[in-house]
Amino acid sequence: MQEQDAFPDNSSEAIDYAGLGRLDGRVVVVLGAGAGIGLQTSLAVAQLGARVISVDREPALAARTADTIGGLALAADITRRDEVERIFQTAYERLGRVDGVVDVVGVAATAALVDTDDETFEAELSIVLRHGFYVLQIGSRVIADSGGGSMVFVGSMSALGYTPGQAVYGATKSALHHLVAAGGREFAASGVRVNAVAPGLTRTPRLVEKLSQQQWATAAARIPRGRPGEPSEIAAPIAFLLGDMSTYVTGQVLAVDGGVSGNVPDLFAP
Repeated sequence: MQEQDAFPDNSSEAIDYAGLGRLDGRVVVVLGAGAGIGLQTSLAVAQLGARVISVDREPALAARTADTIGGLALAADITRRDEVERIFQTAYERLGRVDGVVDVVGVAATAALVDTDDETFEAELSIVLRHGFYVLQIGSRVIADSGGGSMVFVGSMSALGYTPGQAVYGATKSALHHLVAAGGREFAASGVRVNAVAPGLTRTPRLVEKLSQQQWATAAARIPRGRPGEPSEIAAPIAFLLGDMSTYVTGQVLAVDGGVSGNVPDLFAP
């Protein structure tokens, strides 16, 4: 069923909302599937009926996720155009179509702006922005050839406001958000939707290893929900944006941050 057929023209007709959340028979490529948000997204979309291609730079991590969900594993360096082309060519050849893409790839370099060297700057451009550009260009064509579908990128709250120590990371994620907005408009006519989620502080394995218990506690005190997010809480809205519950949503960035965005400091609290 094509996305435009999910909702009937007559607004008085009964709609199978439960069915709209399913991804049965669809092929979804998850980039960065080895751990954290990517792993949880792979688990979520597989439970919803999708066939998943789990992609990670580390072959063992890609294989572990694929074995867990019964999917296909691919190891690739997504900072190279030829490798991104290989991912989508393999997915199309092996499974006959690609209906969805989830791009979780990104590493946050942490340093003051004046202390960020050229190597770090170039690495952030490559791992965050350049690869996203490749995925948008190449993935959108394959999805369009498959009859349409959805692309979901993982952006960052650091792109929507200042985060100390993440000026370059935030800048590259902000540029990725702009590409998402542009892709949502440019690809709409070909049946391809493009959106992003912008997570706030999330307990990914990388951050759990990096931050101390005191740092987690300090951060939690500044989050309206009173705690950091879990990878599964990012995977759930990604699944929503992949499926037919969101057929009229494109070119958007959804903040998934526990209420941090737009939160005015309590300067005048008694």
